[in-house]
Amino acid sequence: MIAKLKGLLDETGADWAVIDVAGVGYLVHCSSKTLAALGETGEGCTVFTDLQVSENDMRLLGFATAGERDWFRLLTQVQGVGSKVALAILSALSTEDVQRACASGDAATIARAQGVGPKLASRIVNELADKAGALPTAPGVAAALPRGGASADAVSALQNLGFKPAIAAAAVSRAIDELGEGAAEGDLIRVALKRAAG
Repeated sequence: MIAKLKGLLDETGADWAVIDVAGVGYLVHCSSKTLAALGETGEGCTVFTDLQVSENDMRLLGFATAGERDWFRLLTQVQGVGSKVALAILSALSTEDVQRACASGDAATIARAQGVGPKLASRIVNELADKAGALPTAPGVAAALPRGGASADAVSALQNLGFKPAIAAAAVSRAIDELGEGAAEGDLIRVALKRAAG
């Protein structure tokens, strides 16, 4: 499995780049955001990769960050999302946008990507809502909260009220930012409810 390539940017196209690693040119399919991040032809670059093997094809996909690759892998686990659709989503949206949309149930944001209709966008958001919190945190998205203590109890309380885990964790995280680490459970729940409903 090829996990990463580090070399010179040899050539680029609409959705691909050739990375020269010690004289061997690797054809890597990329999102437009990754292509923009690679720099100019002849410059050194690093891409994180995912190798896809099918019956009649082997394809190397490249990403500017490991986080983008993680999201690509998550997106392609959703039924109806192939590598082309996943790359279109990652071309239209940053990983932070995708993570925020999944955590908050915002299918309309996902549907902005080319080739993604409302039905598929809803499926993506529904299937990845819980997984959104497990990936490295994007700005504005809650990090995993510590187990036990007032914060975990507050998250549990919000989930009991019907909020999805990622939304509950995000709301409690914002409440902690506002009230401080030592805030009581009742205060966290009160502020988090305002944030989750807002």
